[in-house]
Amino acid sequence: MTTQLEHARQGTITKEMQIVAKNESLPESFIVEHVAKGEIVIPCNPGRPNQVVTGIGTGLRTKVNASIGTSSDICDIGLEVEKAKAAREEGADTLMELSAAGDMDEIRRTVLANTDLGVGNVPLYQAFKETIRKYKNPAKLDPEYLFDLIEQQLEDGLSFMAIHCGINQYTIERLRKQGFRYGGLASKGGTYMVAWMDINKKENPLYEEFDRVCALMKKYDAVLSLGNGIRAGAIHDSHDRAQMAEMVINCELAELGREMGCQMMVEGPGHVPMDEIEGNIMLEKRMSGNAPYYVLGPIPCDTGAGYDHIAAAIGAASSARYGADLICYITPAEHLALPTVDDVREGVRATRLAARIGDISKYPDQRENEKQAAMARRDMRWEDLDKYLLFPRIANKVREKRAPAKKETCTMCGDFCAMKKGMEVFEKDITYKR
Repeated sequence: MTTQLEHARQGTITKEMQIVAKNESLPESFIVEHVAKGEIVIPCNPGRPNQVVTGIGTGLRTKVNASIGTSSDICDIGLEVEKAKAAREEGADTLMELSAAGDMDEIRRTVLANTDLGVGNVPLYQAFKETIRKYKNPAKLDPEYLFDLIEQQLEDGLSFMAIHCGINQYTIERLRKQGFRYGGLASKGGTYMVAWMDINKKENPLYEEFDRVCALMKKYDAVLSLGNGIRAGAIHDSHDRAQMAEMVINCELAELGREMGCQMMVEGPGHVPMDEIEGNIMLEKRMSGNAPYYVLGPIPCDTGAGYDHIAAAIGAASSARYGADLICYITPAEHLALPTVDDVREGVRATRLAARIGDISKYPDQRENEKQAAMARRDMRWEDLDKYLLFPRIANKVREKRAPAKKETCTMCGDFCAMKKGMEVFEKDITYKR
């Protein structure tokens, strides 16, 4: 199959590129140019023709991913479908189905049938869980089974995959030589692959046979997201030698994958203190040739449990500002429990707001919407204000529940309204009008 990357290099403008250009209000030539360079990816498996087409990368709005999935403690397909629908309703751009319990084939296919978002996953989850079921020992994972499973999942219609190709014996040696970590290992797939390599004394097959991974992804024109299996799970581990070793390898693999015609993303952390976020993104962009960067938050502190969606939103706003392209949401349940439907909604909202804040700084032309919102608020044009808000339904619900005595004001100030008084004083002098 000819991939979006290969089409762009041939100068062909695909239907998907046209949709991205329209959605982003950018020239089609811009999209083609940056897809050809590997700076924009379009995760859109042709096996799911009715899915939402989303562009991720240079010059585009920062996108938001929502993750769902079962665990051994809570395994309910209906609940995961509810979460998928909630994520879509709240404005998520992509979805990751990360189940680690139950009939994972059935769960994946059911979720795919109940959302039109592009869906991704981590194939190592199912590979290790099924191996444990069969042999009671994850170290017995058969690499051939892993590659077969990746193809099966792609055949089901996945549009991107987080695959841990950057873990190798060199990265593991860095962990040992630095005395492990303050926060341990945070990636489930990455940790189980490290354990497999340690017990079997073998190289990571996903690294060793990287060309085979790319061939499978190309066959379905799915985006290969180079998983961050050694990502920091604590800010004191941020940018340690193990994480940096994997980042270097992933950035090299991104270049190799593009040479093979495969759409590539690089994944990042994780837990990163605020003062290191800019540097982290600069390093990924420089070393990968500006490949789209997919980050988890990041969370800039380790003590916000219960409010980690807020901590992550702070990190995500900074990430978007400095060039991250896709942000994986964090919910209030992070580090505590499997998220509920309400947690999913809060996580998407917080991350969308963070991405918006970052984009306002990254793209000055994005500020026009904020100006219009400010003028509508100044003029007390509440119905017009709705058009510019990220969450108009929620804003209206709050306002209706605490309705003011005078329709033009709100109960925050009542008849002591600064906006109303300011308009009375300066109405004849107003220069900035809609």
